[in-house]
Amino acid sequence: MRIKDKVALVTGGGRGIGRAICLRLADEGAKIAVVDILEAEAEQTVAELKAKGSQALAVKTDVTQLDQVRACVQKVTDTWGQIDILVNNAGWDKIEPFIESAPETWDKVIAINLKGPISFCHAVIPQMMKRNAGKIITISSDAGRVGSTGEAVYSGCKAGLIGFSKTLARELARSKINVNVVCPGPTDTPMLKQATSGDKGARIIEAMTRAVPFRRLCQPEEIANAVAFFASPDTDFVTGQVLSVSGGLTMTG
Repeated sequence: MRIKDKVALVTGGGRGIGRAICLRLADEGAKIAVVDILEAEAEQTVAELKAKGSQALAVKTDVTQLDQVRACVQKVTDTWGQIDILVNNAGWDKIEPFIESAPETWDKVIAINLKGPISFCHAVIPQMMKRNAGKIITISSDAGRVGSTGEAVYSGCKAGLIGFSKTLARELARSKINVNVVCPGPTDTPMLKQATSGDKGARIIEAMTRAVPFRRLCQPEEIANAVAFFASPDTDFVTGQVLSVSGGLTMTG
């Protein structure tokens, strides 16, 4: 248990990659704040965690609303005293050609995928700076590293998270706060199924699978393993780094 009794706040923790991250960090001994707008799913994750003997708390939060983000951070801090690990995982996408997309879709994608992590970092970092300790792990995407057809605004947000995280890593190094990024490739999640619904969905999934050298989609647990690595003492001297977990889909430097 490499992070025993550390407090981890995981956004989008109710299902998919977020749920897997919650379970994995709990296996390493952390107390888990499961943050999600999907209250029932968050409570289900908490039930799973408690059944394993872990301490867990569900906090319903819309990551696009700064007042809710601040209230969430306060609730977790009031419960356990501090937040040691912040995992920015919550995300949303709609796959379609950019020219066919609508401004309301852009706004939603930007608010969830970019503004949400920025808001959580702004709310959590001050307490980490006071303690001169903390781990921030943000889930970006290989779409943010190399682009992805049908995901123009999403790719822009995910690329933005990489630049944002690298800058935070530089600014917060003197406070001994590690900031790193995990970039999943195509991953078998409810969000992927939702984003690829419709007549073309099966063909999109098939094309994604063919593009991966390992010829399969990533599993949420494989992303969670990378997050656990960055959350652990093994990476106390690692910051500002981007780790792709994509089965070799992107091998650029």
